[in-house]
Amino acid sequence: MTHGDRRPGDGWVACGCGRRHWGLHGAAGLLLVRRDAAGRATHVVLQHRAPWSDQGGTWALPGGAREPGESAVEAALREAREETGVDAASVAVRGEHVLRHPDWTYTTVLADAVAPVHPVVADAESVEVAWVPLGAVPDRPLLPAFADAWPVLRARLDG
Repeated sequence: MTHGDRRPGDGWVACGCGRRHWGLHGAAGLLLVRRDAAGRATHVVLQHRAPWSDQGGTWALPGGAREPGESAVEAALREAREETGVDAASVAVRGEHVLRHPDWTYTTVLADAVAPVHPVVADAESVEVAWVPLGAVPDRPLLPAFADAWPVLRARLDG
């Protein structure tokens, strides 16, 4: 997708929490993990968000608005393909973590890379895409909601 293209799920939700959130049907992102030979998580794919995007310039997961009738897993895999070129055939979904607001949800889809994955900047929504070592994730200027969720998500990677 290019900057300016609209999809049926695109739009802002005025939430009862007092904030607005992107995704008329909620949103989802892919937390893609690389593991070592012992099965321990070592790296995750992060996206450096384009300056024009909401909270641009921050790092977060590839993701975005869910389409009508689209599951969170389908949305996360679609968004990851559109934004980073990650092929769903190279991914094994391990679980989901749902952030619930009064009128909106964001689902983080946790997944492992099960084949070599070489994420790239595949659309205008990214400045950079990278495998980031787990210990270096908090050192990046993170999207605030992702920064808040990171400790819980990090704990789930080896759980």
